[in-house]
Amino acid sequence: MTVLILTSEEDVTADMVVVHLNALGVPVVRFDPADLTSGVALSGEYVHGAFRGHLSSAGRLVSLDGLRSVWVRRPGAAAARAVVPSAWLTEESQQALYGMLRGVPARWMNHPDAARRARHKPWQLRLAQRSGLPVPATLITTFPQAAREFAARYPDLVVKPVSGAHPQDPPRAVPTSRVDPDTDFTAVAYGPTLLQRRVAKRADIRLTAVGESLLAARKPADPDADPDHVDVRFAPSTGPWQPAEVPPRIADAVRVYLREAELAYGAFDFAEDADGTWWFLECNQSGQFGFVEVDTGQPISRAIAEWLSRPLPGERQQPLNRTDSVLP
Repeated sequence: MTVLILTSEEDVTADMVVVHLNALGVPVVRFDPADLTSGVALSGEYVHGAFRGHLSSAGRLVSLDGLRSVWVRRPGAAAARAVVPSAWLTEESQQALYGMLRGVPARWMNHPDAARRARHKPWQLRLAQRSGLPVPATLITTFPQAAREFAARYPDLVVKPVSGAHPQDPPRAVPTSRVDPDTDFTAVAYGPTLLQRRVAKRADIRLTAVGESLLAARKPADPDADPDHVDVRFAPSTGPWQPAEVPPRIADAVRVYLREAELAYGAFDFAEDADGTWWFLECNQSGQFGFVEVDTGQPISRAIAEWLSRPLPGERQQPLNRTDSVLP
């Protein structure tokens, strides 16, 4: 049984997982959907109630029925690098590829439907509260007066994009920034604005969830840093991430969140305040983890590889090329 990885060619983080899959003796096929029709091919046949599907990439042919798991890491838009790319070809290719994959019994990290829903920040905040995670007071609005009233109740605010684009995705990436006390919020009318009570943090927390395994890392705030630099993703590095224990209450709530969101993987960001409370900021369903593993030595890539390697229900367990057990 084969593990399929859908991601870009330059994804070094995925390379870390492939190393562990190779060590486990698990067959891997990796390609970028952007290469469909130019190096990647697919075929699906539906005859007499049966389905036979195949994918071909880099000279390797894999049966869709032979897939154990699918890791949707950071794939490009389907057929984006075709000889004659077009919006029509991308849509047709997306429908063909993901439509076929949805019909196989493989396990997903993460399923496209769950991943699409999980990207919505308002949905995340509501689910986090329902799951028992502390969430700072938040307003998303295009009403200037609503923003003014919110600022009157919470004078120390930050503003951030609703979409939460990654810093490596310019020009859409915008850092979380403090709101000037004199802001009149008139411009709120021109686009949805997310305002949030600022957490006076003593540390940033990144919690990486892989199945039931929770691996947390902590970066203490620099006491000499500019107080207006509130986004750790854009701020100058002040030191390495360090392993951190996950409070039992947070662990229980994160597992509820993952179960309700139907996610097998999630990168959770928290702000730790002076009382030690972990305030939920967001959950990135395809968030980076390589930088945390490099700093802390935590076996995140191995945990992902072992999750992807787990046999399907009814599949005969094959011995692993190692002595330790598969992580839950």
